[in-house]
Amino acid sequence: MTPEEGIWLDREAGPVVRPYALTRGRTQASGPVLGLIDMVVATGTRAADQRGLGPEHRRLLDLCRRPTAVADIASDTDLPLGVVRVLIGDLRERGLVSISGPSDQGNAAESVLRSVLDGLRAL
Repeated sequence: MTPEEGIWLDREAGPVVRPYALTRGRTQASGPVLGLIDMVVATGTRAADQRGLGPEHRRLLDLCRRPTAVADIASDTDLPLGVVRVLIGDLRERGLVSISGPSDQGNAAESVLRSVLDGLRAL
C-alpha cells in the first residue's frame, strides 16, 4: 500500500468517502425541507425505477420499508443529517418514498395541549 492509498482507507471503517461525494456537492434537498421527526416510508415502486441509485440510496430504501423518522435514518446509517436529507430528497423526486410530517397533525396536537393547559388552570 502506498502512502496515498493509506489516506483513503481506514482499516476498521473501510473506504472513506466524504459526505459531499455522496450528495454530488449538494447541501440541500430539492423540495420542502425535511424535519427531524418527519416520517419517511418507501412507496414500493418497481425495481426499474431504482436504476442509477447508489448503495446509500438503496440502504435508505431498505430502512424505510416501515415508516421511519429522518433522525432515526441518519442514526441507523451513521451519515450526517444533511446528507440523509439530500438523499431522501432524491428518493422523493423519483417517487420512491413518501414523507409525512407533524404539520399533518398540527391542529390535533394544539387542541390536546390547550385541553391540558385548561385542565391545569382548573386545578
